[in-house]
Amino acid sequence: MTDTSNARPAHSEVQAPRQSRLHRLMRYIPLIAPVLLWAVPCWVLLHTGQHWPIPVTLVGTTLFALGLVGMPLAMVRGHGRRQQDRAAITGDTLLGTSWVLFTWSILLGVPLRLALTVAGIGESQDRARIVTWAVLGITAVLLAWGYAEARRVPRVRRLDVQLPRLGAGLDGIRVVLITDTHYGPLDRTRWSARVCETVNTLEADLVCHTGDIADGTAERRRAQALPLGTVRASRARVYVTGNHEYYSEAQGWVDLMGELGWEPLRNRHLLLERGGDSLVVAGVDDVTAESSGLAGHRAHLAGALNGADPDLPVLLLAHQPKFVDRAAADGIDLQLSGHTHGGQIWPFHHLVRIDQPVLAGLSHHGTRTLLYTSRGTGFWGPPFRVFAPSEITLLVLRSPHLPTSP
Repeated sequence: MTDTSNARPAHSEVQAPRQSRLHRLMRYIPLIAPVLLWAVPCWVLLHTGQHWPIPVTLVGTTLFALGLVGMPLAMVRGHGRRQQDRAAITGDTLLGTSWVLFTWSILLGVPLRLALTVAGIGESQDRARIVTWAVLGITAVLLAWGYAEARRVPRVRRLDVQLPRLGAGLDGIRVVLITDTHYGPLDRTRWSARVCETVNTLEADLVCHTGDIADGTAERRRAQALPLGTVRASRARVYVTGNHEYYSEAQGWVDLMGELGWEPLRNRHLLLERGGDSLVVAGVDDVTAESSGLAGHRAHLAGALNGADPDLPVLLLAHQPKFVDRAAADGIDLQLSGHTHGGQIWPFHHLVRIDQPVLAGLSHHGTRTLLYTSRGTGFWGPPFRVFAPSEITLLVLRSPHLPTSP
């Protein structure tokens, strides 16, 4: 490896008002969401004809009310100025629990009640109680399974990616992608070490981390991040910032990753050379960097490619998939991203798609550009993954060109 070291196109007049309305609506979500997440399950499970004994109804309603009040308070204490880890764990767990309860109260509770009515099964009270127990049962199962999924070491996802401009000398280059480790309130030092051990079994030429290392400062989450220093790659280990670094003193994370032997690609590039062929490995700061106010931090693709031979293929690291618009406009060959978590807790992926063009996997953009979006290696906030498994990704880059005969 040798060190050689934009703005999104304007929206149309039709798109701009639509985006403006969406942003105005998004401002009210933090106020409306907690009420819906707790009130809807409370109504469906307790107050739609179940006729529970009065003590059961009072206790159940009280628990939902405590969740409605306690979740926002815990989230503020945990993720606000106080940064209290126990409060964050409590708030995050309540958030995940309420989301699963809300989802299945609607998606299972309402259709099941209708099906039981059409089938003529039981009296109205019996049907209502069947719905309650069914929703509570599937919620408990999904939360237990989702917790185990979130805390396990991710499975390795392997795929070959052909890049038309990749030279034959670089055919078979092994690129490992980890992202969104989100070291946080739940201590995952042992998990971090096991993830790095798994990465080391893949015999990577290049290991990439596309941001959102942690929730918290580098000083606070240092112990969880230290195993990243044990990761091995025959050519280089490279890193770009994610949006969460800019909530937690991003420069501290850039400095720590450099200390651990990773190359922070802050709007610059490296060359990976083998067999007489070269690959430009570039990286940009997250798209939220400029609004963070940190001097010199911004997503600057032109700067990342400055001095690179335009005839060489480019592998770009950018935390958010939506950066692919700029990548495609510049003819980037392959962009690696994370950020989406694959939705993390189904069906949250529908909301993710409002902001991002892709949820997960390999996709084509423009005439040349491929985008690989990882579902993430860790989890954010709620310690659950439901129908959105985490991953460590091994991409084997393939060249369509045959080696020349000696």
